Amino acid sequence: MKKCALIFPGQGSQALGMGRLFYEESLGKEMMERASEALGFDMAKLVLEEAERLDQTAYTQPAILLVSAMAEQWVKSKLSLDVSWAMGHSLGEFSALFSSGALSLEDALLLVHARGKLMQRTCEGIDAGMMVVLGLEDALLEGFCEEKRSKGFKVWTANYNGEGQIVLAGKRSDLAELEAPLKALGAKRALLLSMSVASHCPLLEGMREEFLTHLESKLQDSFAYPIISNVSAMPYSNKAEAIPLLASQLISPVLYKQAIKRHEEGVDFYVECGHGSVLKGLNRRLSQKPTFSIENPAGIKELELALSKEEA
Repeated sequence: MKKCALIFPGQGSQALGMGRLFYEESLGKEMMERASEALGFDMAKLVLEEAERLDQTAYTQPAILLVSAMAEQWVKSKLSLDVSWAMGHSLGEFSALFSSGALSLEDALLLVHARGKLMQRTCEGIDAGMMVVLGLEDALLEGFCEEKRSKGFKVWTANYNGEGQIVLAGKRSDLAELEAPLKALGAKRALLLSMSVASHCPLLEGMREEFLTHLESKLQDSFAYPIISNVSAMPYSNKAEAIPLLASQLISPVLYKQAIKRHEEGVDFYVECGHGSVLKGLNRRLSQKPTFSIENPAGIKELELALSKEEA
């Protein structure tokens, strides 16, 4: 049997109405109801009707995780997959943990809801922001940020999404001042993102200890397959390894590009579970292996057809 990796999108992939078609199926409806009961608010109303609240980090995170979990459970209910490992982009790492069995659905939702609330609280009043930069090599941009930090700027590389595609995090006003210098350095684009948090940088250090207590109480020592860490780009498969890595993920860059390149030889294809096809787009530039995006029940048809051709 062909081996696959399950991959899960992070914050920014949300959209009003996501998961609607899963919700219309009995499995998705049951999961949505379980989510609402665990969190104490109507998740169906959130993802289908409340656009403004859906974009608030504390609500965005459980909504994305739930839709990813519904997609993953749908795939596994329809197809027999040989999963070598799973990985998520930032928030998506918690969806990956759910898929592997290290988090129950309820605990995964409560954990990322707490994570989102802590991030919002930590970033209040510190002018936090993020910026995407296109067209610069890693080392050049890292050196640029280091130089700016030596002059008092609070800016760090936060997400390594692909060749020449890196997201910065830090103080929003500092990031805004970098647009012209980055373009002068050769960047094709330097664009501030519509975000009020600064993920994966030292500005979140203040929430790490409190988040550790949530990790300790929610994570289980039960992994059906390894998870590739955003922090190290290496696999882990037990609670003792997971906890420090997931806490460090708050203040460390997401090594998505590095992880895909390091581990793609061990799989034949990727299955992206969740709304949109952001990771499929990234993978197109990183890997020769195909990525199948499952954002609704119909999305499984392409994967099913590809697998049937392999077996023929």
